[in-house]
Amino acid sequence: MVRITVLYPNTAGKRFDHTYYAQKHLPLVMDRLKSHGMLRYEVDKGLAGGGPGAPAPFVAACHLYFNSAAEFQNGIGANGKEIMGDIPNYTDIAPQIQISEIVFA
Repeated sequence: MVRITVLYPNTAGKRFDHTYYAQKHLPLVMDRLKSHGMLRYEVDKGLAGGGPGAPAPFVAACHLYFNSAAEFQNGIGANGKEIMGDIPNYTDIAPQIQISEIVFA
């Protein structure tokens, strides 16, 4: 199983609409990628960094679960334009994406 993590760095002066992200964007992603093997997703809202009083390094993150990286890549290939086109509706932060193999759960 793989996890695609999308991270949004906590950058001063940038905006992020958590409500839109959780209630509109990720349901759209699930709707478009489910037929390509997307199993589920999780949404995180950054609260703090590791040290006392430290700001969260990321304002938000999501985790998309697939059986393989190829499934994700096929789904994004087919639906990426629409999914990426929705980003300006909730943020002006450029997302960072990492694909990871889950080795222990």
